[in-house]
Amino acid sequence: MLVAFFESIKYSGHLVPISFLRIFVGYYYLQEFILKFSGDFLIRPRVAEMISQNLVASQAPEWVKWILNTYMVVHWQGFAFTLLAIELAIAISYILGYVVRPIGLLAVLSTILLLYLSPSGSQDFLKILLATHFAFAWVGAGRCLGLDYYFFKRVRGIWW
Repeated sequence: MLVAFFESIKYSGHLVPISFLRIFVGYYYLQEFILKFSGDFLIRPRVAEMISQNLVASQAPEWVKWILNTYMVVHWQGFAFTLLAIELAIAISYILGYVVRPIGLLAVLSTILLLYLSPSGSQDFLKILLATHFAFAWVGAGRCLGLDYYFFKRVRGIWW
């Protein structure tokens, strides 16, 4: 496996800058997870408050607003736990470079949801993050400096 790691630099070395960006974004998600987990994100209904405040001015379709009001405000603890689990999965996947394509698509979906829920001032950062996740999923950014190259070499498929 160590040989495959060094081969990944040799054969997909053009992805090295994207790999450093992938690791940095993974570290960002790990920091966000640690801040939310050590804080009161799972104890206080911050997710329900955020949805209630920002959904009125949101440009989300009506069916998304209905789902958010009906399910996610009522079951805010489960939704907060799910958000933390998704952030941890994204962080681990991006740092290790393992199954980056499916996790990148999951990150795109979660960023779109956060884009609908965020106030208009913080949408620029989320749009850049959305484009970054889409690029990671498109390119398969885990194939350089990550574990995906080892599996890409052994088992060809869409996930690697």
